[in-house]
Parts: sequence; C-alpha cells; structure tokens
Amino acid sequence: MLGRLNGKNLAMASLVLLLAACGGKTEEKKEGAPAVETKKNSISYNLGTDPRTIDPQLNTAVDGSIVASNIFEGLYKEDENGKLVPAAAEDVQVSPDGKVYTFKLKENGKWSDGKPVKAQDFVYSWKRGLTPDTAMEYAYMLFYIKNGEKFYNGEVSEDQVGVKALDDKTLEVTLENATPYFLSLTSLPSYYPLREDVVKENSSWAIDPKTYIGNGAFKMKAWNPKENMVLVPNENYWGRSDVKLDELRFDIITDDKTYLNAFKAGEVDIIDSPPSSEIPSLLASGEGKIHPYLGTYFYVVNVSGNNNNPEVVKFLGNPKVRKALALSLNKKQIVDQVTKAGQLPARSFVPEGIVATDGKDFTKDSNYLPPEGNVELAQKLMAEAGYSTPESIPKVTFTFNTGDGHAMVAQAVQDMWKKNLGVDVDLKNEEWAVFQNTRSSKNYDIARHGWIADYNDPMNFLDLWVSNGGNNDAGYSNPEYDNLIKEAQKETDPEKRTALLHKAEDILMNDMPIIPLYYYTSIVVANPKVKGWVKSPLGGYDFKKAYVEN
Repeated sequence: MLGRLNGKNLAMASLVLLLAACGGKTEEKKEGAPAVETKKNSISYNLGTDPRTIDPQLNTAVDGSIVASNIFEGLYKEDENGKLVPAAAEDVQVSPDGKVYTFKLKENGKWSDGKPVKAQDFVYSWKRGLTPDTAMEYAYMLFYIKNGEKFYNGEVSEDQVGVKALDDKTLEVTLENATPYFLSLTSLPSYYPLREDVVKENSSWAIDPKTYIGNGAFKMKAWNPKENMVLVPNENYWGRSDVKLDELRFDIITDDKTYLNAFKAGEVDIIDSPPSSEIPSLLASGEGKIHPYLGTYFYVVNVSGNNNNPEVVKFLGNPKVRKALALSLNKKQIVDQVTKAGQLPARSFVPEGIVATDGKDFTKDSNYLPPEGNVELAQKLMAEAGYSTPESIPKVTFTFNTGDGHAMVAQAVQDMWKKNLGVDVDLKNEEWAVFQNTRSSKNYDIARHGWIADYNDPMNFLDLWVSNGGNNDAGYSNPEYDNLIKEAQKETDPEKRTALLHKAEDILMNDMPIIPLYYYTSIVVANPKVKGWVKSPLGGYDFKKAYVEN
C-alpha cells in the first residue's frame, strides 16, 4: 500500500473496525402529505489523520491509499474474494514469453469530469512516476517496465520506456522480465492513471476537490483539514450501478479515546484501533473477530551515517549492537501484555501468510528471532561490540508517530533495553506528517515503522532494502543483497527464485537494519446493518458496494 505504511505505514499497532449504521438525512415530500425524513445511505469512517498526500504516486501510507483507492482504480483490482479482476481494463493479452501485456480499456471508462479514460493517461502517469523530479518513493515499483530503471537513472530517453498507447483504448506494456505478479502491480496506486492536463501544470491538484479528478467509484466533494473528507459517487463511473452510498465521509479524529466515544455516540460509523484496553473485551464479547493482515510492525535503525552524534553513528552502525537490540526484546510479552490484539511475535521480517513463488508459505521455516528473545546472547554481542558497561553506551532517541498504541510499545521496549542491555533511550513523538518526513530524511536514531503488503509476494518486503531504494528509510546498503534481489527479479524457476529471496532475507536479518516486533492482525467488529464493504488483508478498504441496510 501500497506497500502501502510508510509505505503502506499504519497509524496503530492493530486495526479494529467498529461499524454502526447511521447517516445524514434528506427530505422526501409526497403530494398531499407533510415532508417525511428519510435516512441518507451514508457511512463515515475515521481515517485518523490528514494524509500527508493523496497523490496516488507520492503517497506511501495506508491512510492516503484508502482515499486514493476509492477515487481511482488501476487496470486490475482485487474483488471481495481477493481475486484479481479487470477494473479500468476490459481484458488483457499476454505474450508467450510473459513479457508483453496488451490491455484493452473499457469503452465506457470515464473520469469524474466526464472525459474518457485513455491509454495515454496510463502512459503519462507511469512516465511521470519514473521521472526523478516527481520524487516518487515508490518509483522502483515501475522498474519492472522495460527501461524503466534506466530512464529513471538518465541512461535512456523517454520514448524507450516500455509502455505505449497503440490507440486511445489499447495499452501495450513491455517488461524487463516475465513477472508472474504484474497484474497485481497494476492494481496499486503507483500504477493508477493520471490526466496530464490536470496534473502537469498544477502542483496543488491533489489538495483541491475541484481538480482531484479520478476514474473510480467516488469523487471528492470536500476536504476540510483536521475535520473530514467528503466523498460522493462518481456519476460517470463505468460501474455506477454498483455504488449504493449517497455519501462516504472520512473523519479526521486522532485521539483513540475521542473517536471511540464518537463511535459510541453514533457520530462515526467505522473506527480503527480503539484503546488497547478495550480490545480484550471486544474479543471476549464476540464483537471482535481477527482477520488476516499481511504486514510487519518493526523498528528501523538509521545506518546511513546521517546523524550529528558520531558516538550514536558508531554504536548503531555495528551489526552486533543491532542484533543485540533485537534479541533483548521479549516480543511475546509485548503482544500478550501491551498490544493485546492477537498479533504474533515476529520471527522474521517477511510476515506469515506471504506466499512464495513455489506456492508455500515463505516464512514457514524462518526462525531468525525467538519470540521471548535471548538476553544472554544479546549481552554477549554487546560485549563483543565493545559496549559491556552502561557508561560505554551512548544515549539514543527513539522517534514514533503520535498514538497511545505506539507509545505503549515504545515504553515497553525502552524498559527492556534499559534492563537487559543498559541502553538509555529517549522517546520522541511527532505528528504523523512530520514523522514521515523525519523518517524518510533519515533524521532519527531509531524509528517506528510498519509495512503492509502491496501484493502477496516476499519481493514486496525484501526489495524495500536495496541500496538507495525509495522506501529504504534505514539507508541500508549491501551489494550482495542487491544482487540477490536483482537475480530473483529475473529468475523464472519458482524454487530457484524462492531460494534467492531466502538468501536475501538471511543477509538482511544478519545485518539487522530493522528490528521486527510482530506480525499485524486486523480485528473487525461490524454492525450487521452495514454491508458490502470489503477489507483486504493488504490493508485497503473498498466502499464501492457498501451500504446501510434499510
């Protein structure tokens, strides 16, 4: 989500949806009778925070992706059963070697202003994403396209990029290598179409409802910062008959206690992540049900050297220190006593549920980190690194985005690092948009992170950490790791590809620029009158067919 946290980045440690049927009112007047109040088919979802951006190509967080994915759509999308189905595309033909995709677009595909969706809109969008000046952190997602990476690096001209419009409704895409999950990639915001006449000359296009023109089920009616976003049906959408809501509102309430109270008062229909103290009772009552959610909650270590304190640079630059920090944590205690939402302690970076090319669970046999930690080994590694006494260890700062859930986890980790290793940690919280900039600019020591799968393949987690990658917030670089990822991208044999990716994760977990804490879960509590909405294990929410019964 995209890879969607920071990429695809979550605001809380778990997702809990609480749904209740309520809405605004309209008046209907019958002849000879007084006005009768009827309920508008409307629902509200608490987005939690104003997204840093809702430009589909510039967004890297789940919140922005939720907005964009209900206003835009790619060539393909996941349906309510998780199956890929045509969206903006009508169908696709694939060459025998798996490298050339020819998409026919829907004849009745239109933008929200009524203009037809054209193949040229995809060409413009993808080449925009591959232009370095766009500063798209997900640009590497477009490197699957022939000459995409070379164009990004200035090695070839724009007309050599492997995407072209054969006519208004035919898009031809040539790939560098056969990519079994390419259709999944076309469902991501990075691959959404954009209108050149809307975007190119207007840097503010994505913050003004008048110019935020999409090709999906809804369109933006209003954006009231720190209050809400109001969406209404796109009357020109090809699937307009499927859209039942009159209005979809994304509320902006940051504090978990406040939005829980708003839900209880009937002011908000859907909320995520209530206070952790409420989660056990929701599960015990049966209102809460755990759903699969493909992602990992982790801490990222700044190994870029971009730090004003040379002692901290030296300390965190030592892989033995980073491994000690990871091994000193009792992750089982964190999920059992702090987050309390059925999360699983992370044994690896790639989470459970990610399927390898050979069809098996990629993480099934991964055991890099014991759930309870290994304090004895952690202390030994610290001593080997030259930090055997608390006096020899510099104080480090841990930065996280504001939220009680993140704060509680941070406090537990702070206590464990102090008790088990003698490491003093200052905690620093920042508002979400500020925090994203802090992390991406590598202006931190250790920071909270999370990654939700954009598509179900281990590559979506492991290609994050290639040298100079757009989402490589650690500043990590290992040539051997980079080569393994590139080899895996080219490999067509399922078993060989899986083996290459396992070798890459071996290196990553040995170098430890990241400290996995747990695999995410999603707890959904739904009012039975709210129907038709779809929550993906990839983190997105599709309200296209949502409605309030009666």
